[in-house]
Amino acid sequence: MNLTRILKHLLLPPWIVRRAFPAGAMASIERATREAEEPQLGEIRFVVEATLDFGALLRGQSARERAVEVFSALRVWDTEHNSGVLIYLLLADRDVEIVADRGVAAKVVQEDWEAICSRMEAAFREGKFEAGAIAGIREVGALLARYFPAQGVNPDELPDRPAVL
Repeated sequence: MNLTRILKHLLLPPWIVRRAFPAGAMASIERATREAEEPQLGEIRFVVEATLDFGALLRGQSARERAVEVFSALRVWDTEHNSGVLIYLLLADRDVEIVADRGVAAKVVQEDWEAICSRMEAAFREGKFEAGAIAGIREVGALLARYFPAQGVNPDELPDRPAVL
């Protein structure tokens, strides 16, 4: 149990997400998601969560474990080509996790995801939340376009609007 982490999560106000991602930034992220999905068959979900709840903190839940839960809960795995990708930001930890469905995971190596996460986290440390999120979404879109190029009809299977938990 990490007492410093628990205190950070408990003391961080819930409005911190609105400060980091005001309405205009959320609209820009939604647009970037839609644009990143156009040339490929993958689906991208951007999710930000301010903090973990007390029970999760006591269990020592990591951002990665939470991202996998969110991936399942939001049904990011439920796409025709098994090409859903979740970009999850746990704001209290400034930790970005990318969880990809099995179709994508079979083609994209973990190092590629980790590099994108690192660049996003660096932008967030500098307070560049909107720019960091958009850059990460574009990078994920470019990777998906390499392995899942759009061919004909390209349905939008998941919401493009960022989710705040």
